[in-house]
Amino acid sequence: MRIAVIGAGSLGGLYGGQLARHGYDVSFIARGATLVALQNDGLTVKSGTVGDFTVAVNATDDPSKVGHVDLIILATKTYDLEAAVAQMRPMVGPQTIVLTLQNGIDAASRVNGILNGDHALTGVAYVNAALEGPGVVRKITAAVDFIVLGEPEGGRSQRADDVAAVLGEAGIQTRTPDDVRVPMWEKFILLSGTGGVLALTRLPIGPIRESKSMTELFFGAVREAVAVGRAKGIAMAPDIMEQHTRLVESLPPESRSSMMQDVTSGRRLELEALNGAIVRLGREYGVPTPLNLAIYAGLEAYIAGAPTAA
Repeated sequence: MRIAVIGAGSLGGLYGGQLARHGYDVSFIARGATLVALQNDGLTVKSGTVGDFTVAVNATDDPSKVGHVDLIILATKTYDLEAAVAQMRPMVGPQTIVLTLQNGIDAASRVNGILNGDHALTGVAYVNAALEGPGVVRKITAAVDFIVLGEPEGGRSQRADDVAAVLGEAGIQTRTPDDVRVPMWEKFILLSGTGGVLALTRLPIGPIRESKSMTELFFGAVREAVAVGRAKGIAMAPDIMEQHTRLVESLPPESRSSMMQDVTSGRRLELEALNGAIVRLGREYGVPTPLNLAIYAGLEAYIAGAPTAA
C-alpha cells in the first residue's frame, strides 16, 4: 500500500512515522521548516509506548511528484481542509481512500464534496501528542490510545477494515464500530471541554481538575454538547458523562489540548469547528448552550491567531 500524509504535525507525524518505520511506502506533503527537517533529518518520534525512533522519509511540497496513492492520511487542522484537499488531487485515483483525522463532525463529508466522490473515511483519533519542533513529535502516554474509523454515514465496509488492518500492522490500535458517528460525536463533545476550557484558561488539565469552578465550567460545556448531540439524534451511550469523567481523571496532569497549544503559541484556532459548531447546532435544535457561547466569545478574538493590538 502506498500512503501519503498531509499535515506532518503531531498526528500526521506520529502515525505516518509508525507506518514508515514498519516499512510502508509513505510520502509526507509538507512545507517550510517542516519540509526541510524531514528531508534533511528524517522524522523523529519520542514515545514511551512505541519507543523513540528516527526514520528517513520521502517528503515533498509537490503532490504531483508522488502520484496516485492507496491511502491519504489527512491530518491538517479543520481550517486548512479545503486547501489540503485541493492540493491532494494529483494523488487521488479512483480507489484512493482518504482517512480524515480532523476535529469536529463534518470533515469526511467536506472531503467527499470537494472531490465529488466517495473517497473519505471518518477517523477519530484518541491520542495525546505534541509537536516539539519541525519533524519531531512527542507522544504522551495515556490510558486511551487508538483510532476509531468507519464510513461517514455509518455501517461497516471492507475498505475500513483494510485500513484498520494496515494501521494495526504498524502498531496503531484501531476500532471499526458499526456507526462511527457515535464515537465521533463522543469525542467532539469532550473537545468542548478539553479544547475550549483549556484554551480559554491557558492551563493544562491538572489545574482544571483541582478547581471547583473550572471543573463546573468544563463539564457544563460537555453536558451542553451532549444535549445538542442527542437532539440531533446521535445514539451516544447513556453513561457518556460518566465515561468522559473517568477519561478526564485518567489524563496526566500536564495534558494540554491542541487548541490550548495553538492559542498559547499565537496560531489559528479550530474554534469554529468545536465550540462554535455546538453553539450553531444548539440554535438549530433549540438547545441552550450558554457555556459554550461564553467559551467561544472568550476565544473569538484569537481565531486567526494572536490579535494585533489596536
